[in-house]
Amino acid sequence: MRRKLLTAVVAALLATWLPRAPAQTDFLPAPVARALAQADIPENAAAFYVHEIGAERPLLAAGAGRPMNPASSIKLVTTYAALELLGPAFQWVTEAYAAGMLSGGVLDGDLVLKGRGDPKLTLENFWLLLRSLRSRGLREIRGDLVLDRTYFANGDHDPARFDEQPTRPYNTGPDALLVNFKALRLTFVPDSEARLVRILAEPALPQVQIVNRLALVNGPCGDWANRLKVDAQGGSAATRLTFSGRYAASCGERERSYSVLPHAHYVLGLFRELWRELGGTFAGTVRDGVVGADARLIASIESPALAQVVRDMNKFSNNVMARQLYLTLGAEGAGEPATPEKADRVIREWLAGKGLSFPELVLENGSGLSRVERISARNLGQLLLSSFMSPVMPEFIASLPLAAMDGTMKKRLTDADAAGQAHIKTGSLTGVRSIAGYMLDARGRRWVVVSIVNHPNAGNAQAAQDALLTWVYNRGTIAGAVREDEQRVRAPS
Repeated sequence: MRRKLLTAVVAALLATWLPRAPAQTDFLPAPVARALAQADIPENAAAFYVHEIGAERPLLAAGAGRPMNPASSIKLVTTYAALELLGPAFQWVTEAYAAGMLSGGVLDGDLVLKGRGDPKLTLENFWLLLRSLRSRGLREIRGDLVLDRTYFANGDHDPARFDEQPTRPYNTGPDALLVNFKALRLTFVPDSEARLVRILAEPALPQVQIVNRLALVNGPCGDWANRLKVDAQGGSAATRLTFSGRYAASCGERERSYSVLPHAHYVLGLFRELWRELGGTFAGTVRDGVVGADARLIASIESPALAQVVRDMNKFSNNVMARQLYLTLGAEGAGEPATPEKADRVIREWLAGKGLSFPELVLENGSGLSRVERISARNLGQLLLSSFMSPVMPEFIASLPLAAMDGTMKKRLTDADAAGQAHIKTGSLTGVRSIAGYMLDARGRRWVVVSIVNHPNAGNAQAAQDALLTWVYNRGTIAGAVREDEQRVRAPS
């Protein structure tokens, strides 16, 4: 009995550590196949690609050549290209110019703000720019606020086109002078004693009137956001937001952001409020223009470094930031003003220079908030293999959500041995679920893992994709490696 047991252990160890014959790459792991079946997703609606770093061929490549919509996983293309082409230390600069005589703290003319596509010109950073103007002695502006947004070409962006949700911040269009993501953050505060719900706005813009008709009720919180009834009415210069429906006291304080003003009027409203708080005087209006030859630079502010911006973008899958970065690639690589076509050309030339041929690749805005963007699981995997050999690899991998730890992967694999072992970019649209990134198995070997599902039931695909990650992690265990061939079933092409 002891001899048989020892023989079995030795065989298992040899099966794990000695070279093995190449496996058939179109066989699905049984746990993944079962999870797909339970989700009622046919295997020909899914694609899988698994490739160990340094290996000659993939371990798994089922349906991997099909062009598929990857949703936000396409941000891997945008961010890897940006890190290599622009450099991790690249920064965006926003400038303020005096167009007129500046004397004794009074500008007898216009204040011109020149934007260059900063994806993270937040409320705090915009305040710092205005604070810099005040610290230089500027107190009164007797002209208008002129916005130079020519770094990006003027594009007709319809925020309702993608999903008929024009007030959702993720539908905000790109802009060379994008301030605070053009977002209005509302905090819903239940007051049980007064039996009402207070709505607090940040920033509090005079052009936005909030009408509160919410009823405070008892009961479970549940899907509180979808129970809010929101009606947005108004023109380009002013908007009225009316809230009705029921809000459960058990929800406590909750936040939700909205985008309800055009870019120029949002900047105007925010500028007026912050400038007044800083003790400045301004009675003008807003208009588009350019920095004239006689304008004098009086203040500027730099964005965080690209490596940090990319981290914020990928960890939380920020579509607005991705659009800004995509167009920046066009402006920096093909000249101003930026257009999506220029950005597309710059990325394709970069791919070709790296010897990567992705004939099925379709790019629209580089964010994944698109119904037309396409890439195959195989080529997304090839991109990840390439990035691992890049000088910007540390910054790139660090930008991806860490399973069970942060970002869009924070609540996944929380009770699994693979928790904390995978850096994975996720993608999610109606009818689309994707994962793509790197997994360390139990023996410390690193794998590229990609899965894309395009199907009406894609919302149920998380179990199958998590099963794939778990299967890859378990390849580092003796039992997992020995059972490899037993646990796979052939996937249709």
